Amino acid sequence: MKTTPQGRFHPLFVSLGLALALGASSVSAASSANDWQDEAKDAWIDGKAESMLMVNTNLNNFDINTDVEQGVVILTGKVDTELDKSLASGLVRQIDGVSEIKNELTVSQPASQSADLGQAVVDTKVSAALKTSLLLNPDISGTNIDVSVNDGVATLSGEVKSDAARDLAVLMAENAQDVERVIDELDVEGNA
Repeated sequence: MKTTPQGRFHPLFVSLGLALALGASSVSAASSANDWQDEAKDAWIDGKAESMLMVNTNLNNFDINTDVEQGVVILTGKVDTELDKSLASGLVRQIDGVSEIKNELTVSQPASQSADLGQAVVDTKVSAALKTSLLLNPDISGTNIDVSVNDGVATLSGEVKSDAARDLAVLMAENAQDVERVIDELDVEGNA
């Protein structure tokens, strides 16, 4: 390094060194802040996934593990049927911020036994998934909607706050997997 005649460092070089050091530390701090935010978001998604799986009475949450890496949810563990495996993915897919699901769940029953469970099991799973979807949608007061599914026909009953909420609930039911038809018995507050 260049020094002045008195043996000290030239002020220009000292200033440049300080500027470089400060710039490097701010880049490092920004990178650390982004890492922290990503980790916090992943932790939030993981907690939400665990909660959704826990409140669903058709799944044994204690046999399902969730991990989240950069918005990708990885499901591992065991479930009883292929329907349970699909239900777990469907529930987690609804969480805000999930970019992908890697469903590595293993099914403990062979496919032939799963198929023998019949339409009643399919209807129960569809009903649970649809009710959960309605509960999680902020535009619908899903707590006041009853859902029943019989032979692929979903019946929605109860009360909603507006015609728009009613239309959205019916649309969600029509788009639910394994629903062939929807019977709308919903009442709009003030119209009943």
